[in-house]
Amino acid sequence: MLDKSKITIFEKFATGEEEPDKVIYEDNKIIAFKNINPRASVHIILIPKQKITSLAEATEEHTQLLGYMMVKASEIAHEQGVGKTGFRVHMNTGTDANQTIPYLHLHITGGENLGSAVGGPLEC
Repeated sequence: MLDKSKITIFEKFATGEEEPDKVIYEDNKIIAFKNINPRASVHIILIPKQKITSLAEATEEHTQLLGYMMVKASEIAHEQGVGKTGFRVHMNTGTDANQTIPYLHLHITGGENLGSAVGGPLEC
C-alpha cells in the first residue's frame, strides 16, 4: 500500500520546495522533467502542481487539469522529437500497477520501439 502520509519528492517539485534536475516545461499548472531512471531514450515525467495522489482519487473537479495534462503530454512529445514516430503516455495507479510515488504523474516515453521497453505491448 502506498504511504500517503509523507511529502513526496513530486510534491516538493510542485510546491517549489525543490526543483527537478532537468525541467523541460513548466507553467502554473504542471511541471515536466526528464526521468532520472529512463526506461526509453525519451522518458519524461509530467506532474500537476495540484496534489492528486493517484488517478483512483481524481474527481470530476480534476477533469480540466487531467485533459490539460494529456494535451501538454502530446506537445512535449512533439518537442522531444517523438511526435511523428510514436510515443506512449501512461500512468500507474496503485501498488498493483507499480505506482511507487503516491502523487499522480504521467510517463511520456518514446524514441524507440516501445513494444518491450516499458512493460511490453499494450492491448487496446
